[in-house]
Amino acid sequence: MAAPMMIPPDSAPGFLAAHGWAGAEILPLAGDASFRRYFRVVAPGRRAVLMDAPPPHEDPRPFLSVARHLASLGFAPPAILAIDLEQGLVLLEDFGDARMAEVIAAEPARERPVYEKAIDLLAALHKHAAPADLPPYDREVYQREAGLFIEWYAPALDLKIDAEAYRTAWDTALAPLGAIAPVTVLRDYHAENIMLLEDDRLGLLDFQDALAGHPAYDLVSLLQDARRDVPADLESVMLARYRAAMPFDDAAYALLGAQRNAKILGIFTRLWKRDGKPRYLKYQPRVWGYLERDLIHPALAPVRDWFDANIPGKYRAAAWEPLPA
Repeated sequence: MAAPMMIPPDSAPGFLAAHGWAGAEILPLAGDASFRRYFRVVAPGRRAVLMDAPPPHEDPRPFLSVARHLASLGFAPPAILAIDLEQGLVLLEDFGDARMAEVIAAEPARERPVYEKAIDLLAALHKHAAPADLPPYDREVYQREAGLFIEWYAPALDLKIDAEAYRTAWDTALAPLGAIAPVTVLRDYHAENIMLLEDDRLGLLDFQDALAGHPAYDLVSLLQDARRDVPADLESVMLARYRAAMPFDDAAYALLGAQRNAKILGIFTRLWKRDGKPRYLKYQPRVWGYLERDLIHPALAPVRDWFDANIPGKYRAAAWEPLPA
């Protein structure tokens, strides 16, 4: 999959003109790890964001559905201004530039209060059942995602591993999760997808892959952030804050932390090997740090034993320090 260039699609000017934005300037804003791209649309006295989700590679309908659900609960996804599903174009409210990650980097003293707000939002979201039409985040999906580690990471480092034992270890470890009332799991709820809005709310982005699943997963997304260091003491304080508002399972947090971090190691390797995006490799040591910490929990014993038997230390964080040229 070639990385899409940040050039607006040919259909963008016509789409914008049809919805009252004729002549607006279209500026690159962001690309991500998929075919989706985002552009800032600027006209006199106003601006918006254009999502380009080109079919057949992308489908904006899940994003639109989850956005409507979140808005109905009083949260702040970007307002939907215009849609063309045939061309994969969606015009959205522009949340501005105050992204959580950059705000904290510029003003470190705001780190704890901003994380407190992000935790409180999750606790509030988790008081609501997931919508009935949201696909389940179940054992089959966990296994498929965790499998990205052996599919991409192990071959990239020429590791000979026991793939069947890997799947068995995860089956054993995940079994105690049991049945829970599923909540809306945004799946990429972290500092680069949270905006600080002028009305003091948090704006939500990048939730098109949401599923109905365990509340611990988004806690991991936020507090074991692949793209920025979250101090262990801050993680502990925020988990206590969540626990004060909602029931909390330490074992589930460790299990889904290990599952997510194994998945991310595989995804970032895939982005390098298949998609020509080596910039993601710089995050590997941090993700390994989170995974090593998760594996300490007794609930992860089968998975920890597999890693100890199959992934020597020099092929863990050490393999990426220093990063390859």
